[in-house]
Amino acid sequence: MVKVLVAGFKGRMGNTTVQMVLEHEGFDLVGVFDPMASEKNLNENPAYSQTDVPVFTNLADIKTDAEVWIDFTRPTSVFENTKFALEHGISPVIGTTGMTDDQVKELQALAKEKQVGGLIAPNFGISAVLLMQFAKQAAKYLPDVEIIEMHHDNKLDAPSGTALNTAKMIAEVRKEHYQGNPDEKETLPGARGANYEGIRIHAVRLPGYVAHEQVLFGGKGEALTIRQDSFDRISFMSGVAVATEKIRNYSELMVGLENIL
Repeated sequence: MVKVLVAGFKGRMGNTTVQMVLEHEGFDLVGVFDPMASEKNLNENPAYSQTDVPVFTNLADIKTDAEVWIDFTRPTSVFENTKFALEHGISPVIGTTGMTDDQVKELQALAKEKQVGGLIAPNFGISAVLLMQFAKQAAKYLPDVEIIEMHHDNKLDAPSGTALNTAKMIAEVRKEHYQGNPDEKETLPGARGANYEGIRIHAVRLPGYVAHEQVLFGGKGEALTIRQDSFDRISFMSGVAVATEKIRNYSELMVGLENIL
């Protein structure tokens, strides 16, 4: 049994993760963490009245024998959460996006020092991982590309971690260059979207959406669109489960679910 602590259990992804861990035969939920919680035990929540699991609201108060820390919290707290897990020998499985490259490098150095395996995944959906892989391959032949990502209107960071990671993977095989008319002018600032090494990224935030991405390639006389849709948060749970099962076999902090599939 893998002993698991879920951080951010009051949020929608965190709550879905708690349900997955409780239903998984190989996992044992030993704690949950959320600064917004008022409960002291998960059984105070009517949905988990039969579940005796301690609730922590402050990192300093956490006392647990957890082996894996699953994090779906906030961009403002995920760095400190991950650092706490690594320092205490707990393997982090991070689904929260928004960390800077420098923060990730610092955490990777800490994981190496502590010899603790961990994973930061911009997206735990298998279809999203495949989209990124396909886009990287396509960019070798169609280097003119733009990305449109669409999420629910409560998402805190833009662009999404998935879109940014897609752009980074494309940039590995594509020379940076300007796309569009070199004399173009934005009559409304931001109309052309964010710019990552010449790749334009557009973020849509609307109610009713969950997580969706399109990667658009254009060439002379042809175009290619790769699209991925997540209609329900349960779609991410298979990836979270795989990461939770495997992550203790590693001794470094990796970025991208594809590294353990």
